[in-house]
Amino acid sequence: MSRPPVARRGTLMSRVTRSTIVATFALAAFFTGGLVPAASANAAGDSCANVEVVFARGTLEAPGVGATGQAFVDALNPRLQGKSVDVYGVDYPASLDFGRATDGIADASNRIQSIAANCPATKIVLGGYSQGAAVAGYTTASSVPAGFALPASISGPMPPAVASHVAAVVLFGTPDEWFLGLADHNAPPISIGPLYGAKTLQLCAAGDPVCFPGGTDRGAHSSYKVNGMAGQAADFVAHQLGVTAPAAPVLQAAAVVGPDQAAG
Repeated sequence: MSRPPVARRGTLMSRVTRSTIVATFALAAFFTGGLVPAASANAAGDSCANVEVVFARGTLEAPGVGATGQAFVDALNPRLQGKSVDVYGVDYPASLDFGRATDGIADASNRIQSIAANCPATKIVLGGYSQGAAVAGYTTASSVPAGFALPASISGPMPPAVASHVAAVVLFGTPDEWFLGLADHNAPPISIGPLYGAKTLQLCAAGDPVCFPGGTDRGAHSSYKVNGMAGQAADFVAHQLGVTAPAAPVLQAAAVVGPDQAAG
């Protein structure tokens, strides 16, 4: 029996499975829509924004925040009237080579730490869609999985003190353990760090083959920009920022589960 779409908080997935070569090539049908160091946020002479959205786009999307990221930003801006909002698209290939997602983890980490150092009053919103959701999720990790060797582009988890600068984390269509195994059988589990769990919202559309167990609806994976979940994520972020905003209409219902129920 199919489970309802879920908006998960905290830890997702316990162990990845191995894929076949044929299944790996099938990734191109499911996904829709060298490391460059992040520039210092709000360099000398620039003003610091009240909020900065750091968003990682999905596989094969053009550089920037992608369609889902833009829908989220467009939904968030009117909820934060009176506040200045900067937007940063995580710099990484977003290709079918999932191993290059580490470029995005390094870039997102550098950007967040730069904002925290140079604009300590700026509230950071970390987000991602599809492969970008994996990038954002890994960015919150508090430890390196046992037996996993970090690539040269990553020195380790972000310092714990940085977490206080991140007000919210929103993830759309995060790859589940089965799909993560297809993308890269060496990929470690995506585990939201404990300092970020309570301020993380994960959204999965019903039938989305990337995040919904047994899902076969490819269209569901590209639906986040129109199914109301961008608005749900914006409401969540506004709440985390202490802003009272009118609730967005829910076009596709989602259930919320606690951190101890999030896996699977």
